Amino acid sequence: MSAYWIAVASADHVRRGRLGGFMQVNHGKAAPLRRVKPGDGIIYYSPTTVLREKDGLQAFTAIGTVREGEPYQGDMGGGFTPFRRDVAWAKAEETSIKPLLDRLEFTAGKSNWGYQLRFGLFEISDHDFRVIAKAMAAKMAVAAN
Repeated sequence: MSAYWIAVASADHVRRGRLGGFMQVNHGKAAPLRRVKPGDGIIYYSPTTVLREKDGLQAFTAIGTVREGEPYQGDMGGGFTPFRRDVAWAKAEETSIKPLLDRLEFTAGKSNWGYQLRFGLFEISDHDFRVIAKAMAAKMAVAAN
């Protein structure tokens, strides 16, 4: 059985991971990535376009499926070697969270819906994964089922 996750990062960081076929969370920590397993669905939420800039993006920016293998360290230069997992990223459109707030189980009826995003990685329901995948027009087998 697969699990579904929301990971949080700025859109520019997510785009870098999509190009490289990987994901990173919580500033490169390994422990959160050990909770994610091959076959799990991943959706990135980006509060901003660029880290530490408050541009109000608030969008889902990537969706995919975790590939086989364990977390590993990548080299970003300057001695920064964050942990990563490989992901098969789907073709999808970035989409705002705002029109989905009342349809997602993790946000519906919650004035403080953004609180859990502060953790950087959290599990979501199959329902929420499918709602977001449809909104993103994701082209992936998991989203089509």
